[in-house]
Parts: sequence; structure tokens; C-alpha cells
Amino acid sequence: MNYHHTNCDDCVVRNTAICSALSSDELAVLNSKGRMHRLSAGQTLVWEGDESLLVANVVEGVMKLSTSMGDGREQIVGIVYPSDFIGRPFGGRSLHSVTALTDAHLCAFSRRDFDGFAREHPDLEHKLLDRTLTELDRARHWMLLLGRKTAPEKIATFLLEMADRLSASTPAAGTTPGLFELPFGRQQIADILGMTIETVSRQLSRLKKEGIIALPDRRHIQIVDRDRLAEQAEIDGP
Repeated sequence: MNYHHTNCDDCVVRNTAICSALSSDELAVLNSKGRMHRLSAGQTLVWEGDESLLVANVVEGVMKLSTSMGDGREQIVGIVYPSDFIGRPFGGRSLHSVTALTDAHLCAFSRRDFDGFAREHPDLEHKLLDRTLTELDRARHWMLLLGRKTAPEKIATFLLEMADRLSASTPAAGTTPGLFELPFGRQQIADILGMTIETVSRQLSRLKKEGIIALPDRRHIQIVDRDRLAEQAEIDGP
């Protein structure tokens, strides 16, 4: 893992990350406290049980939140996308490990520096609270996804979430609605959803055959019929 100084003017998540609540002058102060970390796929930023010493905005890449079970197995409890905030401000220990699923860029701050800055800027604290509530909703959604949904429902739900979170970072998405680039392979999707790779491949092939999605190549997926995919996920369409 390496790092260099941040530059908020060039940040691609400037308008969607928690720092969007700050003025230009406030942003300049926060910028002076941050560092850009680069992680390779598989590297862990935070380990479960460690004291929370670092917080960060995800600028690029996808990461997983995981916790260890008593028998050594890993349970993935969430996925983190660009513009998401990771870490535990205002003290405490991390309840999960944070590991890069893809190469990732993070705008990171020492927790002590960030806590002091947040206390002096109520708009940022409000944004943190809003993000915390959003993460709570996502955690409940994730529990339902892993615990109660069938294989077709899991795949459909996961594809909808990835499309919503990743379309903006796929260059061709502007001309091809519903298109996004997969940040990881089918084996990783299987690990995330608690399925086998054979089941993942079978479900994707079925959705393609039914005309609900298109698979232009192994790295891209296009949602062709979002309403039907939402029906299979058993959630309301847009």
C-alpha cells in the first residue's frame, strides 16, 4: 500500500462523498489532512478487532466488509463502492475487516484528525449521520439478501445494486443505458453471495436467454429489462 497527497479538485467522487457538504475553504483544510492510499486487490486496509485509526472515502474500486466466524470461515457482511465512507469515526474498534476486491484508491485520514475536523463542522457531522443511517438500511437489506432470498433473487438483487452503484464509473454507460463493468469475476460474486460459481453462471445464462440482461463480454453486463429484473429480485421497480 502506498500513498500521496490528495487533490480534491481532481476527485471523481467529490460531489457524492461525505465531503460534498463542505465549502471550498473547508475542503482545502480537510484536503491538507488527507492522503491518497492505493491498494491492490486482496490487500486488507482494516482488520477486524483492531482499534479504528483510519477513516477513508473510496474513490475508485470495490471493497468487502467481512467478519470471521468461530471456525475460521469468513462471512462477507457488505460491499463498499466508490464514494462510500469506511472506518469508525469517534473511537472504538472495527467490527469487521475491510479488504480490496479490486485495485482501489482511497482518500484516507487519521481518525484523530478527522474527528477533530468533524466536530468543528456540523454539516459534515450531519452528513456522517446520514451515511450511517444509509449503511444501516444496507445492512438490513444485506441480511435479507443472504438469509432469505433464493438464488435467482440473489443474482437479480445484486445485479441491480451493481448497476446503480457502478454505471457512473463505466465510460460507455452514457451511451448504453444499464451497462456497467464487472469489478470482479464470477467466483468472487459466488463468494459474496454464498453460492457456487456454477449457480452464478447458470443464473446469468438464464437471464441472458430470457432477454433480461446482455453479456457483451466477460467484463460487462447490461440490464436490458430492469422491470423484469426487479420482479425477479422481488423489489419495486424504479
